Amino acid sequence: MIVYGQTIDDQTRCIHYRTLTDVIAIKFYCCRRYYPCHLCHEASAGHSSQRWPASQHEQKALLCGVCSTELTISSYFVVHACPICSAPFNDGCRLHRHLYFED
Repeated sequence: MIVYGQTIDDQTRCIHYRTLTDVIAIKFYCCRRYYPCHLCHEASAGHSSQRWPASQHEQKALLCGVCSTELTISSYFVVHACPICSAPFNDGCRLHRHLYFED
């Protein structure tokens, strides 16, 4: 899976978010490309981002950078770690949820 943007390692960390738990990439609704974060998308996509409509929350749009498992949006909302490899996800990412997903 290709992750676009300013990644700094093979677990989807980027220059903006690079803690041990920053291992999620988000597929942006507007271009269907994975980016580590909204800042990476803004810097390199060449277009404005669009949020996933609530009606599309069963789509796979999150990528675990540790094991490459794709999660649906709705399943990501209820977990704190990857359901396959148990890699913990950064709970702080939930603060940015409104940038990626409509409620």
